[in-house]
Amino acid sequence: MTDYQPSPLAEVSCDKSQGRSTLVFVRDLRHPPQKVWAALTRPDEVEQWAPFSPDRDLSSTGSATLTMLSASDGGPFEADVRRAEPYEHLEYTWGDDLLVWNLTPHNGGTRLTLRHTLADPSFLAIDAAGWHVCLDVAEGLLDGQPIGPIVAEEAMAYVGPLEVEYAACLGVTTHS
Repeated sequence: MTDYQPSPLAEVSCDKSQGRSTLVFVRDLRHPPQKVWAALTRPDEVEQWAPFSPDRDLSSTGSATLTMLSASDGGPFEADVRRAEPYEHLEYTWGDDLLVWNLTPHNGGTRLTLRHTLADPSFLAIDAAGWHVCLDVAEGLLDGQPIGPIVAEEAMAYVGPLEVEYAACLGVTTHS
């Protein structure tokens, strides 16, 4: 177990349109969009905070493979980078889900808005909790104090309690 302690809850909402549910997760980061972009796209940085490692840089369109860091999480998953506009917009599939990352300069840092369209809406709260932990870890990496990815059973020690809080914010039930 790391010395990690979760940050305060992020701003979240659920967009239910076109027959699917999209988690909207907004987080302000202390770092400029260029630095955040590198953390979102470069495999050597992604694998330090995300639950997966991409087989290539995600800063250009095309196919990719996302290999889960924990074998218990399944995969690998096929991905398709649909849009990659440096420092502003990244959009790719993750299996049947769609991740859309928007970066906006904000107060000397970046307002990161993740829109995660889920194949299964029962995962809204647990995915919010999972992204919360991932982005806490990413912020440590951006700060120059990496703690490494928190995955599988270790992640659930944090994700479980956060899931309950995010379920209340989103007005949904927990998945677990």
